[in-house]
Amino acid sequence: MIKVVIFDLDGTLLDRDSSLLAFVDEQYNRLDEHVKHVPKALFSNRFIELDAKGYVWKDRVYQQLIEELEIEGITWQTLLEDYVTNFNKHCVPFPNLTVVLKNLAKQSLRLGMITNGRGQFQLDNILSLKISEYFEELLISEWEGMAKPNPAIFHKALARFGVSPNEAVYIGDHPKNDIQAAKAIGMKTIWKKSQHWSCLEADGEIDHLQEISEVVRRLNTEN
Repeated sequence: MIKVVIFDLDGTLLDRDSSLLAFVDEQYNRLDEHVKHVPKALFSNRFIELDAKGYVWKDRVYQQLIEELEIEGITWQTLLEDYVTNFNKHCVPFPNLTVVLKNLAKQSLRLGMITNGRGQFQLDNILSLKISEYFEELLISEWEGMAKPNPAIFHKALARFGVSPNEAVYIGDHPKNDIQAAKAIGMKTIWKKSQHWSCLEADGEIDHLQEISEVVRRLNTEN
């Protein structure tokens, strides 16, 4: 019986693609005097390419942008600080996020999160989404000293809840870091479909967050 639902953040609860586009658009507008020689579309598209779906930290992204686009009068360190400070103001949740979390809690399911990333940065994003109150446990890789797909971070989350792997389901969008990693230690898995990857190994899959309850019910009947 599933007692605990543990989520990924980026691409699962946070619509990172939309959030990043909103941030980059606003940053370009604020940097006008430094980037006016660069078309906005070029700045935005190249940023997103270099970001590599969040798997390249922004110090490298901004260093490359400054070099390629010949941006002058501002350092990559200043751009990075701007990203760290302001990204959370542009966080876009997937539809019905809060309603879904409330409904899961009403079903006596305990909720947790495991996300890779910088500690304060990810916490600021979670707070921006106004969802922290629904989660009993939040594990952010920098603060835990380990990251997905390391099985240790999944075991650590389960230990905090005091449940065995078969009593928990992990929901994420990345085939390796989320689905394969959680499944390998015996957790049930639900893949949040993504345009960036395909996944054939999950126990269930969803297009929209509101489908979670039905998939959890099905998984419980199969146990």
